[in-house]
Amino acid sequence: MIKFSIETIKKITLSEIDVVLTNDHKLELSTDCRNAIITCRKYLDAKVNSTDTPIYGVNTGFGALCNVRIESSQLSELQANLVRSHACGTGNEIPQRIVKLMLFLKIRSLSYGNSGVSIETMERLVFFFNEDILPVVYEQGSLGASGDLAPLAHLSLPLIGEGEVNYKGKKIRTKEIFEALNIKPLALQSKEGLALLNGTQFMTAFGVACCLDGLKLFDQSNLIAAMSLDAFDGRIEPFLPQLHDIRPHQGQGRTAKNFIKLLEGSTLIKKNKMHVQDPYSFRCIPQVHGASYDAILNCSNIIETEINSVSDNPLIFPKEDLILSGGNFHGQPLALAFDFLSIAFSELASISERRLFLLISGQRGLPAFLTQNSGLNSGFMITQYTAASIVSQNKQLATPASVDSIVSSNGQEDHVSMGANAAVKCFQISNNLRKVLAIELMNAAQALDFRRPETSSQLIEKFHAEFRSVVPHLEKDRLMYPEIQLAIEFLGKH
Repeated sequence: MIKFSIETIKKITLSEIDVVLTNDHKLELSTDCRNAIITCRKYLDAKVNSTDTPIYGVNTGFGALCNVRIESSQLSELQANLVRSHACGTGNEIPQRIVKLMLFLKIRSLSYGNSGVSIETMERLVFFFNEDILPVVYEQGSLGASGDLAPLAHLSLPLIGEGEVNYKGKKIRTKEIFEALNIKPLALQSKEGLALLNGTQFMTAFGVACCLDGLKLFDQSNLIAAMSLDAFDGRIEPFLPQLHDIRPHQGQGRTAKNFIKLLEGSTLIKKNKMHVQDPYSFRCIPQVHGASYDAILNCSNIIETEINSVSDNPLIFPKEDLILSGGNFHGQPLALAFDFLSIAFSELASISERRLFLLISGQRGLPAFLTQNSGLNSGFMITQYTAASIVSQNKQLATPASVDSIVSSNGQEDHVSMGANAAVKCFQISNNLRKVLAIELMNAAQALDFRRPETSSQLIEKFHAEFRSVVPHLEKDRLMYPEIQLAIEFLGKH
């Protein structure tokens, strides 16, 4: 068993999270984290016991009820009621991968010792993560300000023995799993429910997944586009470094350089060409793919900052003897990033669909719809329809969520980020991008078959052969939808 230690002084990167989740590492709290958490909790207890001053969410109600004082004997009940009342999620269950990310990120945010949670609560969260006890969380319910209240309430319900969890492949009531494992529900102390529910972990979890997937999808976009370029008898000149040295955007140059490497050794790319230029969907790959890459990097930097942040409210600073009520839970930085990332993913899908349209168009010696006996056979005609449908849906989903706001909590929470909606949409668009790329791959592989005996580069031929072991060449019409699914799964594993 490999353990990953959460430390207050060490920045956690996206790549580290990917390794932790992929290799099923177990978490542990470092000594400095434990000390910071315990110190903060002791400070808060002492403050509550020594003052009559209202402290938001500690001895008051929440949101528009912030001026309602709560008796000290009711503080634990207040926190449990908060978790119960805020568990108003609806819609689809989010993927368990995202739930596990939420647990990781909530542990991270609380580990700094500014939130006032007890060490027992932290240990229970770590236990859930390590044992894959994953609360059932729903897509809809968060406005992306005051934190992801509803989703985080569902994440927190099992701590008090309520709600449902997924465990060992089954959805089960928390009460039943606690009985089976001889676990007792936690009695939340003052401020703990608020610390658990205020935060951006729902948004950020989707952001981590989108950024990690996005970097892989970017690489796959380049590889598949290079296969399409060769299969379409495209030109190499638009990728030569002289062009990009005098317009030095990072993503543009990286993409062009990558294509030179991907096509090295191809006999097809070296052929004399009858045409002077390629359409933009081929000629402008460095500029379009590269811009999306720059957007992915920008958004990844924002997400990494959020991973290593404290985003609940109020926040506690024992050394300074301060308890500050602010707005670190507001998801505006994330909402803007998700909207930008959604556009970047949508554009990668859009240009992919244009390339596959050209591959089936009967140009440059390729048969119409990439089938020898067109008319009797429709070949790949309707794969383009499917891709076009998905691309159009992406355009609709890429409409910015962050420009919207709606008043809540009787006007106390009067500007919200809609970052949760932006995050869910972005995740859907990233999944749609994989589908469109899978369809382009099917068409590119088929088109490349028609170029034999000439060959592409060693890298592309190897990728082509791997794909052909999953989806064979199309000789005559057959059911396409199972093969589209196989192509999607192929990219998911590649």
